[in-house]
Amino acid sequence: MSHTWKFFRAGGFDQVRLDTAADLLNLRDLDQKLWVALSCPTTGIEFDARTLALLDTDSDGRIRAPELLGAIDWAAARLADTGVFERKLDGVPLAAIKDEAILAAAKGLLPAGESMVSVEAASAAEAEYAARALAAWEAGGAAASPLGDATESACAALAAVKDKLDDFFVRCRLAAFDARAGDAMNASDDSFKALNGVALRNDHADIAALPLARVDAGATVPLGAGIDSGINPAWADRIAAFREAVVVPLLGARPGLSESDWLAVQDQLAVYSAWQGAKPAGLPPEAEAVRDLERLARYVRDLLPLANNFVAFRDFYTRQGKATFQIGTLYLDGRAAELCIAVNDAGKHAALASLSRICLVYCDCVRAGEKLTIAAAFTAGDSDQLMAMRNGVFYDRRGRDWDATITKIVDHPISLRQAFWSPYKKLGRMVSEQLQKLAASKATAVEGKLAEAATATVKKVEVPPAKPPAQQAAVSTFDVGKFAGIFAAIGLAVGAIGTALASVIAGLLGLKFWQIPLAIAGLMLLISAPSVIIAWFKLHSRTLGPILDANGWAVNARARINIPFGTSLTQMAKLPEGAERALTDPYAEKQTPWKTYAFIAIAIFVALAWWTSR
Repeated sequence: MSHTWKFFRAGGFDQVRLDTAADLLNLRDLDQKLWVALSCPTTGIEFDARTLALLDTDSDGRIRAPELLGAIDWAAARLADTGVFERKLDGVPLAAIKDEAILAAAKGLLPAGESMVSVEAASAAEAEYAARALAAWEAGGAAASPLGDATESACAALAAVKDKLDDFFVRCRLAAFDARAGDAMNASDDSFKALNGVALRNDHADIAALPLARVDAGATVPLGAGIDSGINPAWADRIAAFREAVVVPLLGARPGLSESDWLAVQDQLAVYSAWQGAKPAGLPPEAEAVRDLERLARYVRDLLPLANNFVAFRDFYTRQGKATFQIGTLYLDGRAAELCIAVNDAGKHAALASLSRICLVYCDCVRAGEKLTIAAAFTAGDSDQLMAMRNGVFYDRRGRDWDATITKIVDHPISLRQAFWSPYKKLGRMVSEQLQKLAASKATAVEGKLAEAATATVKKVEVPPAKPPAQQAAVSTFDVGKFAGIFAAIGLAVGAIGTALASVIAGLLGLKFWQIPLAIAGLMLLISAPSVIIAWFKLHSRTLGPILDANGWAVNARARINIPFGTSLTQMAKLPEGAERALTDPYAEKQTPWKTYAFIAIAIFVALAWWTSR
């Protein structure tokens, strides 16, 4: 019978429930179109790095669906009791192991009376066996090194000329076999003529292809130095290095190298090459079971939790724990952002992550010389005080605190409340900026006039003016005219505003009493509606996918983050339950009772409107 799957609804789509060992073992039969993710990176997530390395069989830095399924099959084939997958154990019990080699290795590790091999114990045993094998290999190095520390360089010098020396001595054997072969084994006249028409260097390929030296029956390789040594110029440097590193230390100085000498030096260095080839890459063959024991212990502990953060995002959407991609919590601007993702390049990440429609704050985090870049999702409150260079504190999953500084912000609506008041805040900022600019310009103009007046006064003191009273009056009239123009401009602006307000008030006065609140509400909705509508669409299209895709995941579903769930991902500051609060602030600024004045004005306005409508 086929396995019966259970699903839960979260993020706007159905996710599979992986609660039992049977769920895990039948995962291969679940249509991968129903998987939330099809691959994830091995870095930047909160999961055991050694387990991820074992799962990453092709060492490409990513865990794919086939690798996860292969690990499940591998572990199941070595277990007598697959129910251990769902027991949340920190290792593998002896009674659950079916593989005889792994079981024998486990029994050899456990003290008497213990029945389960923990992940920690299995990992320590694997490391111990690897170190023991490496130590045993290194111990044999002295006997395999006839030239001590110089043996390695000698082997390298021999390898550089081995093929050419073998070629030379084979040619000499043919010349000894048949005298007619002697001339044929040496370079022909045509091969030298072919070199005549090209620019030559010692390392020219056609020269290197010529015989190493003059071929003859019983000939030796000349080992002398100089241009008349008789060695092919393309091979002179390599033969000289071979002579100094191999021949002289092993055979002593000699004018030439015979074939018997060549075989002798190869035999003496062959033991070193064999020793190098035996260097253990990990565990020795007899300890493979220990490595498999560590793998099995880790898979028993980690495969089901990993599947619940890969095939489904259970930990993220059920809020029972933190998902593997949540690396910590950012405290900033009176909020705690729990959806924090590790990123390598904020610019590249933001290019794709902006499609999530989530307000993202990128921070550089520093701690004791370490550096980390994160992207934190702000899903509650507003973005008024989120700006570059603001500082906060980031706590990673191990509880370590990092200094966090905002470097980049991807701005999206955080709430409908923010969207409703956004036009008024923008208007307030615009009016404030314009008033500040106007005040600054007027202040600059006044300062300029004062400077001119001061300069004129100094000149009058230095050189008494000879101007008649009529001219002085003209100057005074000119200055007053300028200031009158300024005040006239201000008066026109105030008049325009007053006219607009008067038109609004006149319109309201023409309404009936019960229509006035509706009119005011309608006006506010008219102003805020576009911003709220845009925010509504963006808030209802928020999705986790682009944030993770930009970080190397292959998210296979539209993992939505709706308003209620998103609000839970960012905790707002609030007083503890039962806390006492004193509302009196001894240093509070004295406030103008504008609220009282406004209430009185509105009351008078309403009364007049009601009286007029009678």
